[in-house]
Amino acid sequence: MLRTVNRVLLGLVGLALLVLGGSVLATGLGAPMPSWWMYDGRGDVLLSDADRVRWRDAGWWWPVVFLVLAVVMLLMLWWLLVQARRGRLFEVLVDSGDGQGALLRGRALERVMVDEAEVLEGVQRAHVTLTGRRSTPEARVDLLLEAHAEPAQALDRLATDSVARARDSAGLARLPAEVRMRAARHRAQRVS
Repeated sequence: MLRTVNRVLLGLVGLALLVLGGSVLATGLGAPMPSWWMYDGRGDVLLSDADRVRWRDAGWWWPVVFLVLAVVMLLMLWWLLVQARRGRLFEVLVDSGDGQGALLRGRALERVMVDEAEVLEGVQRAHVTLTGRRSTPEARVDLLLEAHAEPAQALDRLATDSVARARDSAGLARLPAEVRMRAARHRAQRVS
């Protein structure tokens, strides 16, 4: 969902900037604009002297400007933190049976899953990233398959061997995995 919100938000901001910038450029080049448009022609400026000094004597103007800019900055920082937070999972909560639980480093579990995936037949290279919450992790697995590999067989072996073993060893009820496969580039073989 966050990916969709990001794309829609960036698309809307980009479209608004494109329309505004294109209209300013078209007006500057002398293109005719509708009568309701904010700029009249080539000699028009974005902010006239009257617009710039209109609110100078109002005591509320500058506090409102700084408040709006502060709110915009806080929203941007919040968005940046949300983007950074959704990346990699640093710890996985393992049920140790004593009610407290233990913490397993996420990179350690990722490394074990990579090592087990790379020994599977047909897998040239693997990359695993754990996401989600520490009590309910999810795995993103990228596989680079060799030229002769069968994708269905590699996926089945990954699910039954690597992912299942990681799930069982961490004591997790479930470990959903999103797997992306690519074929390794190779030269064509000559047939004689």
